[in-house]
Amino acid sequence: MPLPIVSGTARALCRIAAPSIIAVSLVTGCGKDTKTEAVKPPVDVTVMTTAARDVPVAPVYVAQTQSSQAVNIQARVSGFLDKRVYREGSVVKKGQVLFQMDQKPFQAQVDAQNAALQRSQAGLQVAKANLDRTKPLTQQNALSQKDLDDAQGQYEQAAAAVEQAKAQLVSSQLNLSYTTIRSPVDGVSSYAAVADGTYLNPQNAQLTTVSVLTPMWINFSVSENEMERIRDQVKRGLLKLPDGSQFVVEIEMVDGSIFPFKGRITFADPSYNSATGTFLLRATVDNPDGVLRPNQYVRTRLVGATLPNAITVPQRAVQQSAKGHFVWVVNKDNKAELRPVDVGDWTNDDWVISNGLKPGENVVVDGGVRLAAGADVKATPYKATPVAARAAPSTGTTGTTNATAGASVLFAPGKATLDAAALNIVRAHAAAVMGIGTVITITGYADRTGNAQANVDLAKRRAIAVRDALVAQGVNPERIRLLPPVSVTGTGADDEARRVDIAVGK
Repeated sequence: MPLPIVSGTARALCRIAAPSIIAVSLVTGCGKDTKTEAVKPPVDVTVMTTAARDVPVAPVYVAQTQSSQAVNIQARVSGFLDKRVYREGSVVKKGQVLFQMDQKPFQAQVDAQNAALQRSQAGLQVAKANLDRTKPLTQQNALSQKDLDDAQGQYEQAAAAVEQAKAQLVSSQLNLSYTTIRSPVDGVSSYAAVADGTYLNPQNAQLTTVSVLTPMWINFSVSENEMERIRDQVKRGLLKLPDGSQFVVEIEMVDGSIFPFKGRITFADPSYNSATGTFLLRATVDNPDGVLRPNQYVRTRLVGATLPNAITVPQRAVQQSAKGHFVWVVNKDNKAELRPVDVGDWTNDDWVISNGLKPGENVVVDGGVRLAAGADVKATPYKATPVAARAAPSTGTTGTTNATAGASVLFAPGKATLDAAALNIVRAHAAAVMGIGTVITITGYADRTGNAQANVDLAKRRAIAVRDALVAQGVNPERIRLLPPVSVTGTGADDEARRVDIAVGK
């Protein structure tokens, strides 16, 4: 194929363009050689310096109130019930009339016994007069000794008849008094078991119950495994009990408030309940205003034990991965270092770290979600915000200040991950509380049967999963407070033992 003919003008343009192309290539090549990667700025975090200290611990248990004296009010005589005098469910005083029975037949018995007593007393007077006449005549041998013995016997029989008549009169008077049925104690009354006009007899004598309100008994149970764990921790020096094991019992009401009166453990059942795997404990607390009522569910907190030389970090400083719990530590070069830790109990807003940290280390509290191993950090000291301040109303223009929204999230048996239904509940709740400034509490429930420590750990992991899901939806982690798990009766398959409660403003 013949070569194309290039004109002189074209050749001149090629000679001019060639150096330009080479120059551009050189400039481009130099640009590649001089390009440098952008340096990432340090991550802003807040850190706290760990220190060993004695940490108070207060385990929480679900409890039920019981009247210290529940009196069954029963009819003591048979007869017709005229009317109920008291108002059902009201507080009654000792001696207050509760029921009134028909008194007429009992009054007639009293009158009859009174007449019989008078007759016996008259017979006694005759017998005494006869004895008084017989004695001197016997001394004068006008009457025989037998006549005196007969007179003496008649007198004693008449005296005995008088005493018998008196006893029968007292019995009939008691029966009459029993027709007015009074409360034997101060307390709260129950409903009336029978209607007005009912004939009362030993088969339907139960009328109502009056329950003493103060003092009040608080019954709760501790699992066998937990008792053994406490003994082991005490033996190893990891837990210190109060002197004489005299715990102070605080009572948390259903709204999260603390009952103003504190109690003491007054009874420990020595018998083991094989059905629930627990031991029953009972605390006694004053209840002068009658705030607590029988069979009410509350939470008891045992105050007095301490963890000696323990290290604690805020709850939100602890994160969870597939390999377990970890925290971020800032080393001396201001770089982030991932540190696996073993966790223990929750105490207020802190988490006890049983292994993995030592005093004097800087632990990241806020900003840890943006960190990677070896990342540069810009650390500022962490300042703990009191719970009361975190619970203050929001200063924004949206939301309410008296929210009481709450929700319960159910987990699959033995699982600590949120399924689709549970995640939808968390998302809906996060959207509902986004503009509210109050504190959000998260409480997990642990199965009381089986391995106590494993059940508690599972409840904690479930609570953390709910917390992380709320944070992922945009809820400020400073508003979230994880409460210690609460034990319940049942198995891990029951709703009560696999739920996590979310409460706002408590």
